[in-house]
Amino acid sequence: MKVIIVDYQSGNISSVISSFTEVAKGKVNLEVTSDIKKIKSSDKIVLPGQGSFKSCVDSLNNINGLADALEEFAITNKKPLLGICVGLQMFADVGYEEAETKGLGWISGKVSKIDNQNGKFKLPHIGWNEIEIQKESKIFKDIKNKSHMYFVHSYEFVPEDKSVISASTDYSSKIVCAVEKENLFGTQFHPEKSDKTGLKIIDNFLKL
Repeated sequence: MKVIIVDYQSGNISSVISSFTEVAKGKVNLEVTSDIKKIKSSDKIVLPGQGSFKSCVDSLNNINGLADALEEFAITNKKPLLGICVGLQMFADVGYEEAETKGLGWISGKVSKIDNQNGKFKLPHIGWNEIEIQKESKIFKDIKNKSHMYFVHSYEFVPEDKSVISASTDYSSKIVCAVEKENLFGTQFHPEKSDKTGLKIIDNFLKL
């Protein structure tokens, strides 16, 4: 099985690479690339994202044909794709960080700033927070409800169709922290920084 971590120059993805390498342990052919041909021929894709929504979308669009190749992979061919942090947010139609920016449009919705209730809650939301699993999700197999995951974000994905939400977390309000729609999976938290529970989520994705 060939798994690609998409490297489109969007911040430091070394922890994503090292945790996936640790879980894959040679059982999976893991490669870090933005090569279009390799992406098209892979079995699974991991789309990380660090920084702002706009900077990630811009970086992705700067690589000629990359957005189209990802769309063909995930939407046309329905192969498994996991978006992490801004990687998940880019599934949306639009994001409002820095400037109004068009997303990939895979799951209808928007990415807006977390309502921190006039400063009552610190932004960015950084650190460990409990997740509440909303529906059975393939990547949450053998993950206990109320597990703690590691977050770093100021913006949240608000999908139009609430049935795609697989987990939420409480921070100033109920925030979507994981989605699953057919072959599309996304986590707002960082599984690669969430200790053994996070590694289990990675393992579940690789075993799909």
